[in-house]
Amino acid sequence: MERMLATPADAEIILKLYELRTEAVMRQARAWLLGEFWPKTADDFYAVYENPADPHNPWLRQVITYWEMAAAMVLHGAVSAELFVDCNGEGFFLLAKFAPILEAIREKNPAFLAKTSELVNRFSSAAQRYEATLKRVEAARNSRTAR
Repeated sequence: MERMLATPADAEIILKLYELRTEAVMRQARAWLLGEFWPKTADDFYAVYENPADPHNPWLRQVITYWEMAAAMVLHGAVSAELFVDCNGEGFFLLAKFAPILEAIREKNPAFLAKTSELVNRFSSAAQRYEATLKRVEAARNSRTAR
């Protein structure tokens, strides 16, 4: 892929994505999903995802759809892929976090994290960022199970 300079409009989108992540409820949702929710099976995942009575259900949906929306913007050319990858790692973290159960999740929901996966498959910079993140997430998962 030829390296292209990002535009001021790309920068505005990146800054807006950052601003949206700082909203109070989004911060709570991200903290829970990134730090506390470590499902071991697709059933564990769906116990929250398919249960509107679970207080974490909206948080899970909010964060996942946020990162899928952001990845879709890149895939549709609305923002520079290189700039996006340089500035955003959380979507790759989520993909890595769910990697061990991703296939099982997709048996019921084939579109789950599909845009983030497509981003990784389409752009080498995204693939590199994902691979590095995957190693960190695996280490974090192993340290959690060692406790």
